Amino acid sequence: MTVDDVTRGTAGGREPGGAAARRARERLEEERYTRTAELAVLEQQGDLHSDEAALARFDTLRKTLEEVDAALARLDVGTYGTCEGCGEPIPEGRLEILPYARFCVRCQQRRR
Repeated sequence: MTVDDVTRGTAGGREPGGAAARRARERLEEERYTRTAELAVLEQQGDLHSDEAALARFDTLRKTLEEVDAALARLDVGTYGTCEGCGEPIPEGRLEILPYARFCVRCQQRRR
């Protein structure tokens, strides 16, 4: 699903008006819900400061939530699905697996 697909709501011409954008938003909202629930469980389990693994997981979840929120903002402005590195469409399969992806695989590998 490219940004044009989301903006036009076509997903390659297969989905009628706005369905691709709705699906993307649903995936992102589900991701937000899941990560928020995981954060709540970690917070309830006790002192994060004494457990390095729990603290690392907490930080990862918090950063993922920031990425999800940024993806929702990109969806709102019409740039969702476009690689921030090269400007090319992010493949639909990548967005299915990682709905908050900002980069295509090639650009993501360059960043590492």
